[in-house]
Amino acid sequence: MPGQTASSNGKVPALKGKKQKAPFWAKAVTALGAFLAVLSVSGIVGVKYFLGQLTDNIQTTSSVLDNESGGGAGKETGKLPDGAINLLMLGLDTRESWGKEGITSRSDTMIILHISKAHDQAYMISIPRDAKVQIPADSSLGTRATTDKINGAYALGSENNRGWTGGAKLATKTVHEVTGINFDGVVVIDFDGFKGILEAMGGVYMCVDKDVWSSHYVVVNGKVQYAVGADPTSPPRNALWFRKGCRNMAAWEALEFSRIRHSSNGDYDRQRHQQQLLRAMAKKASSSGVLTNPAKVANILKAAGSALKMDTHGVGVQDFIFGMKSLAAADLIPIKTNDGTFAPTSDQSAETLNPDTMDLFKATAADNLRDFLVRHPQMLISDGSTGSL
Repeated sequence: MPGQTASSNGKVPALKGKKQKAPFWAKAVTALGAFLAVLSVSGIVGVKYFLGQLTDNIQTTSSVLDNESGGGAGKETGKLPDGAINLLMLGLDTRESWGKEGITSRSDTMIILHISKAHDQAYMISIPRDAKVQIPADSSLGTRATTDKINGAYALGSENNRGWTGGAKLATKTVHEVTGINFDGVVVIDFDGFKGILEAMGGVYMCVDKDVWSSHYVVVNGKVQYAVGADPTSPPRNALWFRKGCRNMAAWEALEFSRIRHSSNGDYDRQRHQQQLLRAMAKKASSSGVLTNPAKVANILKAAGSALKMDTHGVGVQDFIFGMKSLAAADLIPIKTNDGTFAPTSDQSAETLNPDTMDLFKATAADNLRDFLVRHPQMLISDGSTGSL
């Protein structure tokens, strides 16, 4: 347990009060595709049953990806491309209010997952949430062009009861125009859904690279409680600390660690920890302890299926998931933008995207990341900073 930690049962009370930022959802497509592929080979029970656990409750749409929002080659073909695949993954801070009228959320987590043409490597690129960009107009949504932080595109698109499909469409369109990358799929998940997947897994093994405290929890009489009215800039005497080192974390601990962004390098530390969490989840999902436990498999897939919202660009959800099966042996490579440091705008209100980051996006769009990273090795996040997997 980190520093001052949780009660002996390893659980933490449900959070109340102020809405909390969502750590990013994980691995839904990469590891789950590999997951099902392994199940089909090992013959643990019928794959159709497990696939049903995943797909029965997934909300899907075909309204997010179009020509303007970067929908792959610009048309639906009913199958994943033979070459490189790009997915946009959006994590929201909405909780029980998901889908309610008048509720909007910012996509505080935005990760591009680029799968190489050979389907042997997958790269994770986190987009800085505070990057100041031009959010384009969208006539189908009735929104005008504006300049804002990139995480505001989702909120703008979802206003006036346009919901998650409107938010995802404008967020995807904005990312496409900023990066030049076309997308073959978009996945959206909220905090509760992410937590459910992790709980079904039984937590994950994580490495803390430096001591850091939580602004959301405190320890009272040896028990973890939500920190109502706490100062997010300074640790109280009874702060919950995550101490440097590697260990198994319960679901809530792993989520909280991936949310922290008041550390010395702010949101870039948070991005690294989110990417670390994705890798830890992918490893856990493909471990023998999970794959040989049909009940655990079913629970994980059920949790994922009820949490995901997707536009698969005309590809059936089952075909989309199975299309990821070649990633079973792929590397999941984390990449940092802006040299991993905040690059403020002139008024300090947001940040810019530096030239190397824009070149990174161009290399991704051209499926030339391997060569680009050979020339820019400083943009790779080392195992030492993401935790040993």
